[in-house]
Amino acid sequence: MKPIRVLIVDDSPFMCHTLTKYLDAEPDITVVGRANDGIEALEKIAELKPDVITLDVEMPRMGGLETLQRIMVENPTPVIMLSALTQRGARITVQALMFGAVDCVPKPSQSFNIRSTIKELIPKIRAAGGMRSSRLIKTVEPAPTPSSTERVGPQPFHTDDPLIIVGSSTGGPRALRQLLADLPGDLPAALIIVQHMPLGFTASLAQRLNQTSALTVQEAAHGDRIARGLVLVAPSGYHLKFRGRRQVELDQGPRRNGVRPAVDITMESAAQYHGASVIGVVLTGMGADGTVGAHYIKSTGGIIVAEHESTCAVYGMPRSVIEADLADHIVPMPKVAATLVELVNKAQERVS
Repeated sequence: MKPIRVLIVDDSPFMCHTLTKYLDAEPDITVVGRANDGIEALEKIAELKPDVITLDVEMPRMGGLETLQRIMVENPTPVIMLSALTQRGARITVQALMFGAVDCVPKPSQSFNIRSTIKELIPKIRAAGGMRSSRLIKTVEPAPTPSSTERVGPQPFHTDDPLIIVGSSTGGPRALRQLLADLPGDLPAALIIVQHMPLGFTASLAQRLNQTSALTVQEAAHGDRIARGLVLVAPSGYHLKFRGRRQVELDQGPRRNGVRPAVDITMESAAQYHGASVIGVVLTGMGADGTVGAHYIKSTGGIIVAEHESTCAVYGMPRSVIEADLADHIVPMPKVAATLVELVNKAQERVS
């Protein structure tokens, strides 16, 4: 197999040199060029046609977000954002993920060294290198319009109400944006989202999703209670479990599948307390997180929805669930919300 050809875009000579050193040491990755800012990057992309681009968020002349938008229009290529661990950096990075970047990695800092960055970056480059260009955004899409129903705010959760657990990874933020925009604000179900993201980014993700959804979206805190019309996003660095039927708890137990939060852990806990009321949803992402959790949900009478390969940025997590014969519904991203609404309505009819 040909090595994955990477273009590094960063205004720091140290970062460019260091990333090149570590990435070139991998037998299946080669750095074909470096650019100091967005303007130079666009020229290099047209010339070198890399398979994957690592893109700094903060740069002179043309920043990462504007550069990404130009890339997606002129030469659609998988982009991985490198972001400083700041509130501004997280906000811009989440926006970039909505605009088509496939993933993000924190830049090194005193609390996050270069080896940690490389450890996260290499598998993400490999996943991005295997993406088909047809799965990239060809134009910069406007934010989706929230469901026509008004936001009614969180309502009390009843004993037999459905609980929807959504798991996603690479490509997930954009898929989540579409899913939540399509769900009605009066949906009689509670939702939990487990999205694999680096530390410090899930609060910005929740804020961004809340802006384009008729549901109320917030980052989960220890002791929060689930509610109809409320979407809790598991914070990066914490597993989300249930303490009884209505309350969630967070812990920093061992990573599962190499990640924390892990979809498996949340699904297993949900199945334990909510049984047949659980609807598990597995969206785009690399790896197999969610497969064991889907098995637990199925074993207690719950339902599993998996995203169809045709709309996945990376067909890893859904594929694992589907190949394990655990998916009750396999649907492309534009139909996931409608499928969930139908399942929730059927559940309500059975109870009434």
